[in-house]
Amino acid sequence: MMQTIGVRLKEHRIVAIVVLLAAGSAGVFGWVRSTGKEPTLPTFQVQRAEFLDVLQFRGELKALKTVTILAPPDVGSLQILKLTADGTQVKKGDVVVEFDPSKTTQDLAQDNSALKSAEAETEQARAQGRLKEEENTTAVMKAKYDVEVAKLDASKGEILSRIEGAEAKLKVSDAEQAFRQAEEKQKSDRSLNEAAIDGHRNASSKARFDAERAAHALASMVLRAPADGAVSLIPVWHDGGEAPFKAGERVWSGSPIAQLPDSSSLHVTARVDETERGRLAVAQTATIQLDAIADRQFTGKLERIGTIAAMDFSAGWPIPRNFALEIGIDQNDPRLKPGMTAQITVIVDRVPNAISIPAQALFVKSGRTVAYVWSGSKFEERGIQIERRSRDRALISNGLKSGDMVALKDPSVKE
Repeated sequence: MMQTIGVRLKEHRIVAIVVLLAAGSAGVFGWVRSTGKEPTLPTFQVQRAEFLDVLQFRGELKALKTVTILAPPDVGSLQILKLTADGTQVKKGDVVVEFDPSKTTQDLAQDNSALKSAEAETEQARAQGRLKEEENTTAVMKAKYDVEVAKLDASKGEILSRIEGAEAKLKVSDAEQAFRQAEEKQKSDRSLNEAAIDGHRNASSKARFDAERAAHALASMVLRAPADGAVSLIPVWHDGGEAPFKAGERVWSGSPIAQLPDSSSLHVTARVDETERGRLAVAQTATIQLDAIADRQFTGKLERIGTIAAMDFSAGWPIPRNFALEIGIDQNDPRLKPGMTAQITVIVDRVPNAISIPAQALFVKSGRTVAYVWSGSKFEERGIQIERRSRDRALISNGLKSGDMVALKDPSVKE
């Protein structure tokens, strides 16, 4: 009996120990589970690494040297027959634009006809002048002869009667008057003839000028590339919008058609405010990402930084005053074209072995900047100090250490 009771007590003791062990294990499991809980919000794990202090700004690709191809001047309205496609690579002498020459050809024919007519009229006026000059010379000579005859007759007055002598003197006077009139007529006709010839000569000169201008205009109906390069058609306001001209459209004299930029002079131009300018220096390296060439990144160097602020009318209202930049490109690419937009990145400083976090992990609470650090079961608010910011990151000087896991969303905000 006593042995049976002892066995039962021993069994109860074992059961109690098992229950206590099970309860303890459940508590330990619950504690481990609570301390090893994963955060439900997106997080970032802090690590020490190089911090890049960078500036970013927008720019545009421009050619510092370019040749503009214009429609010929002083030829009126023109119609484009052929036009090289935008971006086409051409060699010096290749045809870029060809205009319809029909009207200019007609104008040239009319001007040549007018020139021939004016030259013929000039020669006719000269011939008539020579004939008139001969007639007047003959008349003057005859009048002079008559004067001499009349004087000879008058010299016979000693043997003539008084009446006959007086008549002879009158004849001399009449002959001298006729001689003077013949000379005056010769001078007058000569002047008139010279004036007529000058008029025809001026008409010939004008007709020749018009013909030469028409010939020059006809020669300019075909515009050729003055140098090697890629054709860049120029957007021009016409037909209610701004766009490059197309084949079949009419253009006006002197209107810009295309440009041939010098590929060796392609630069990225940009504008920066005063605070950014103070952190930039000539010869700094820049990374250039062109929007139109997403598969390649270019590098370059700052070549010029403006010293005087100028108004930037492209930045909207109110119009800011900022500084111009020019950035040279290290690489060549046939796809590079003026007018392309780009994102420029310049590294102005490097901080090694630094702690930095994304800007999304920064929060302002009661006037101070904090981060939410995961403590194992929840996020704890911790004050931090920011040394500087760059793009979407912040350099932390105090408050975080390597290995901390910070929230990228505010855990205190209930969704």
